[in-house]
Amino acid sequence: MNEKIKVLIAEDVSPIRKRYVKILNDHPSIEVIADVGSGAEASSLAKKLKPDVVLMDIEMECKDAGIRATGKILGENPDIKIIILTVYEEDELIFSAFRLGACDYILKNASEEEIIGGVIGAYKNSSPIRPEIADKIRNEFQRVKTYESSFLFMLNLLSTLTPRELDTLYLLSNGYSKKDVCQMRCVEMSTVKSQVHNILKKFKKKKIADIITTDADRQLLGTILKNNKSS
Repeated sequence: MNEKIKVLIAEDVSPIRKRYVKILNDHPSIEVIADVGSGAEASSLAKKLKPDVVLMDIEMECKDAGIRATGKILGENPDIKIIILTVYEEDELIFSAFRLGACDYILKNASEEEIIGGVIGAYKNSSPIRPEIADKIRNEFQRVKTYESSFLFMLNLLSTLTPRELDTLYLLSNGYSKKDVCQMRCVEMSTVKSQVHNILKKFKKKKIADIITTDADRQLLGTILKNNKSS
């Protein structure tokens, strides 16, 4: 490396921060250009100094100060590499930082070699995806995939209903009885029963209560019904 890796350290515990400063400044390829004790200071100096790498403690002036600062810094300069400093690998906030764009995390009791390796790895875009984070990422993708699949499935089924069937389903799923629907729409009971039969057949369900089971389903149904009425 011809130029030194410029590092900014944000850690509110002075002895820990000084340890990082010494370890990194002793390495010939790294230079600590600033060390601060709050997320607000880290955000301000990162914008001004444009470090290559930031070591960011999670909890400083508030519990998620490091997470907030991570989001702000990367929002202004996505090329900066942020490494989270943490006491616990299982901290859910670490994953929050990764979702914002952090590239790695280091335990606060990490060895000199791990700290230096983490900084150089981040700078070279070669930070490892640690097993704990990989598991969380896989779970998150699965959750999103499941949600999208169920959403699209519901959307496709609802699109097969006629406007009157949509209206009937919406009313019934919001607690109105068949008799209520007849009175509200000025139709015969036989008409409502026929619509319910068609709805259940299309959804392959035995009762209306089994079709719209979540607030998201109800909201989707309401949106489709509103769009149909306005078109």
